[in-house]
Amino acid sequence: MRYSQYLLPTLRETPGDADVVSQQLMMRAGMIRKVAAGIYDYLPLGLRAIRRMETIVREEMNRAGAIEVLMPMVVPAELWEETGRWQQYGRELLRLKDRKETDFCLGPTHEEVITELVRGTVRSYRQLPLNLYQIQSKFRDEIRPRFGLMRGREFIMKDAYSFDLDQAGVDAAYDRMYQAYRRIFARCGLNFRAVEADTGNIGGSSSHEFMVLAESGEDAIASCSHCEYAANVEKAECRPQPVVCCDDAPPLEQVATPGRKAIGEVAEFLGVPASATAKALVLITDGGEAVMALLRGDHELNPIKLKNVLGCAELEMATDEQIEKLTGAPVGYLGPVGAQIRVVADLAIQSGGPWITGANVSDAHLRNSVLGRDFTVERFADIRNVEAGDPCPRCAAGRIEMWRGIEVGHVFKLGTKYSAAMRATVLDDQGQERTLVMGCYGIGIGRTVAAAIEQNHDDKGIVWPMPLAPFQVLITLVNPKDETVRGAGEQLYLELQQRGVEVLLDDRDERPGSKFADADLLGMPLRVTVGSKALAEGAFELQERRSGARSLLPLAEAADRIAAQVRAALATGIEEGGDGR
Repeated sequence: MRYSQYLLPTLRETPGDADVVSQQLMMRAGMIRKVAAGIYDYLPLGLRAIRRMETIVREEMNRAGAIEVLMPMVVPAELWEETGRWQQYGRELLRLKDRKETDFCLGPTHEEVITELVRGTVRSYRQLPLNLYQIQSKFRDEIRPRFGLMRGREFIMKDAYSFDLDQAGVDAAYDRMYQAYRRIFARCGLNFRAVEADTGNIGGSSSHEFMVLAESGEDAIASCSHCEYAANVEKAECRPQPVVCCDDAPPLEQVATPGRKAIGEVAEFLGVPASATAKALVLITDGGEAVMALLRGDHELNPIKLKNVLGCAELEMATDEQIEKLTGAPVGYLGPVGAQIRVVADLAIQSGGPWITGANVSDAHLRNSVLGRDFTVERFADIRNVEAGDPCPRCAAGRIEMWRGIEVGHVFKLGTKYSAAMRATVLDDQGQERTLVMGCYGIGIGRTVAAAIEQNHDDKGIVWPMPLAPFQVLITLVNPKDETVRGAGEQLYLELQQRGVEVLLDDRDERPGSKFADADLLGMPLRVTVGSKALAEGAFELQERRSGARSLLPLAEAADRIAAQVRAALATGIEEGGDGR
């Protein structure tokens, strides 16, 4: 492709409404343009990167035995009503009516549609296992669309759905997809982790998220320094510690703490570490039940864990007025001694103490609060966030390390949540009806491209991994009006194309400095500079975008050597998908 004939509107200044590096660079590099909040045009360069990602995904999905289909983006409400999600999904579901006043939605995900397709076409266990996937636009009406393609409202997604006769079948399908995802992100040249995750609104028994590590990531990830354990902080487990006996603790004592409500203030006033205190939080379930969560003072509550422990769909912090009405205690001085509501305590509460707790009266706390003697707990559970330095829950040697990550893929074991609701069944070998067992597997196509930029850039622009680069080579003609320069550049351009290399030829009549700045901004992995000085020595200058390393290539060898370098880079990760470390 010739730059002079290409739609590539680069920007020198960063747009004021661009929040993160990937959005800034994609807009500056002429890859995307904003149409509305969370909705973008994909310009030619951006679309080429998207197609690169799609190609890798298709190859690995097909390799894993999945079959491509294409479902509609506009979905009838009646399918969502069968599973109850029409009422449950919330305002992210963009609802609309046709001219007959029939309800539809723009599909944010396609569990209902694929289940309807399979229940109407698959009748026998002999047609299983089955895994169907599509690459298609989705729409979720995010309340705060931001970060460009990282959290848009309209986005391109690969979603796959497996159907099996039993749990063993879905376990095998899940493993195939898990391994396929590892290969996909390894082939993309990304540093990533596969982490245990909460199943969220999709549901199911278990799931893993695939996270690209980046400082700008919205998600916190915990991983072991020694073994392969990794989990989203919402899911990351805390290892239970030995129970501590406090039989010889001093008597309970009320001490004045005037005006000290926050844990840090109380600990400093009493001359103890925050870890010697226990804090009580009151939360309200979607069923209206009040629950006291009790944690060590220096630990943070994990609402997702607590919600799963309680078996509720929603959980909200109680207001100050609700706390005082439910407990009779003023805010800031709440404690478990004499609590009249259900108490769920974190595991750390049984592995420490005696504790400093709220006295349930103004300006006072209790010293030497002992579990079992002074207060009781209905249930102990892991309800806190893990922290850096915590012992690994899987191995004895490792400690938890904390990272930031961008979720680019998610795999779920759905079970029969959708198939049972929609009566998707087949006949087994005994002629008995069996409800299909499902799995669900998604990849954000545009989000992965954006995440690759978040992980691969410098102060000059994008630094593309070879597999995702819109073009693998950029040829810069220093002075295209010089016939010798143009002729040599054109010849190399043709020879590389003949060898299957994707090339952008910068044949514009612009100043060299401007062209080099654009080259750095666009970030193609290899740049060939065609100038009269190197040509006088019978060579082209080759520069690697990532390392900045320069070398001279003899004219006769240049095309073969560049093509070989491209092929070697593209081969990375194809045979085995690692964890991106």
